[in-house]
Amino acid sequence: MSFSAPRRLPWLLLISALVFAADRLTKIWVVAHVPIGDAIPVIDHVLRISHWTNEGAAFSLFTGWSSARTVNHVLTGVNFLVASAVLTVLVLLGNRINLITIALALILGGACGNVHDRLAYGAVIDFIEVHIFSYHWPDFNVADSSIVTGACLLFLDSLWTRKKTDA
Repeated sequence: MSFSAPRRLPWLLLISALVFAADRLTKIWVVAHVPIGDAIPVIDHVLRISHWTNEGAAFSLFTGWSSARTVNHVLTGVNFLVASAVLTVLVLLGNRINLITIALALILGGACGNVHDRLAYGAVIDFIEVHIFSYHWPDFNVADSSIVTGACLLFLDSLWTRKKTDA
């Protein structure tokens, strides 16, 4: 009788689904409660809940291009390809939970959240606005935060892996 490792994929997909749900719920709340272009202060001069749409990529790259519709289609396609590739890797690695698979689950949930916005609205809804002293960080959302967190975890894992092999 052979025993195989239990599949952890459902737990990883649950992480992705929770990220997607949190992203959708926060955006639904913002659209319902904050008029576009307005903001609600959370911590004076540091954090506000704003309401913006981003037709471009991260940090509003490509926003305002004359071919905004083409940019949106390309970005939707790229997001969809990233989500598909991450899902494929998760399926292959789905028998374990570790830093890499958690990072990929976070990235998958975030990518799906942004794909949803692009398909539904033609732009991504951004609402977290951060000011650090005189610097204004570009507005972002839960999906963006999840993608960046996942990427940082992958980077940290690569450093730890290299450190272990160097020893």
